[in-house]
Amino acid sequence: MTNDDIEIIGKNVKDMYGTFMGKVVGTITDIDGSIQSLGVDCGSQGLQQIQFEQIVVQNDVVIFIPKWRLDSQRLIREKQLTLRRLKALIDIVSENDDMKADAEIIHEKYKSKLVTLDQTQSEINAKLEERLTELDEQMKSAKMLLFDAKVQSKSNEISDTTFDTVNSCTNEVIERVTHETAEIANVKSRIADLELEVQEISASQPNIQESAVSYLKTPEQQAVQTILPEAPIESTVHPSEPIKVEALPIPEPPTQSDVSSEFQEPPKQVTSATSKDNNDNDWLARMEVQ
Repeated sequence: MTNDDIEIIGKNVKDMYGTFMGKVVGTITDIDGSIQSLGVDCGSQGLQQIQFEQIVVQNDVVIFIPKWRLDSQRLIREKQLTLRRLKALIDIVSENDDMKADAEIIHEKYKSKLVTLDQTQSEINAKLEERLTELDEQMKSAKMLLFDAKVQSKSNEISDTTFDTVNSCTNEVIERVTHETAEIANVKSRIADLELEVQEISASQPNIQESAVSYLKTPEQQAVQTILPEAPIESTVHPSEPIKVEALPIPEPPTQSDVSSEFQEPPKQVTSATSKDNNDNDWLARMEVQ
């Protein structure tokens, strides 16, 4: 057992608001001698194991830090650092567009970190709501004890000294619950502000987000997604391409000889009353008249 263990054992344990919790009766250490947890005698609540990271050792007392407080502080610290780095990345890309290709991989890394922090944030918010419910029940119990003491004092069932003691103790509980409730509300407000900041940064960097999505794809896939398909058009000729029409020679009016040579004689009806020679003469006569 190290000297630090000897100094811790036997000390009183209080929460961060000054309420007595119990006394350290021993420690559990790792193979290298470092302390993993403390065994605290909490009276009727039994022996409680408290992680070493949840305590702060002072001169004559050990201060207990709630788990929700450590987790929320870690979340806020990591999220703030991630947001600062994202802002710095955006500034670098805006100043030098050639750095976009190098920034894509880092941007994707920070986006994955934000997704992980969002999952942790949901778990912490659930713990905060659960703790607020417990504090609300403690507040109701303390107020009920104080009110009942007033009734007993008025009915002369207890002395004024006893009532003053009850009043002092219950007010300490109410004050402690009030402080912890206010601190939880402050933590929730800081987490909500960080979430709004994440949304603002996401809305102000569409180009980097698109690059982060596309940097893993091949050039052929990028070309397919970046080139929009052309709208279907009908098979019409554009005005810029004139229609080519071959000019045909205009025929000259036919002469009488051409008509006689080109047109064949119409068939003649040969009857018993009309001879072939008479038909020829009639055809020539009509053509001369024309």
